[in-house]
Amino acid sequence: MLVSLRGLRRTFREGDRLRTVLNGLDIEIKQGERVALLGRSGCGKSTLLNLISGIDQADAGEIVIDGLNLTGMSEYERTLFRRRHIGFVYQFFNLIPTLTVEENLLLPLELNNLDKSAALELLSAVDLSDRRATFPDRLSGGEQQRVAIARALVHDPLLVLADEPTGNLDAETGRQMLQLLDRLVRKTGKTLFLVTHSEDAVRLADRVLTLENGRLTESTLKAD
Repeated sequence: MLVSLRGLRRTFREGDRLRTVLNGLDIEIKQGERVALLGRSGCGKSTLLNLISGIDQADAGEIVIDGLNLTGMSEYERTLFRRRHIGFVYQFFNLIPTLTVEENLLLPLELNNLDKSAALELLSAVDLSDRRATFPDRLSGGEQQRVAIARALVHDPLLVLADEPTGNLDAETGRQMLQLLDRLVRKTGKTLFLVTHSEDAVRLADRVLTLENGRLTESTLKAD
């Protein structure tokens, strides 16, 4: 099992009260699985991604990825783990505006002392080789998300986390981005955990989960 979450609990203080977002949550994700996570706004989906990636810490429970227990790591150790083993795709792209397309892709490789040839290969895979010297503000939203998808995969991560990756795109561009993400994840055998409201994303998933009242359940919304 690549990812195991056991008894995960996370609360936040709101004024003089505590709000429980995740309450004894359990999940297991296999290597190569594509899992879609549904749930209403504010239910804790992004919080769960932040816990899995080690950005945030749980109040209780365990997060084990590839046999390593993140809950026992220091913040520095979690940062190093995330840098090497997690790939992110965000709703608002999160490209570094002062770096070119190619430099954005090179950054994860430089941080991990990896071969930089993967950047050019992935630029070709997302059909942006001719925009390698372009800055993000000169790209369309769809082009920026293609760069973000390539960046998430360039350092060969164990796990790809996507937080509403089509939320800032029109419907047709969103479908194209999902197809691209699905194709590259399948090709590289990566594990994908995807937070979404998109029915197109649900159709691509192997499993669909719903987060409600701090718990995860298998969803019946998956399309045939």
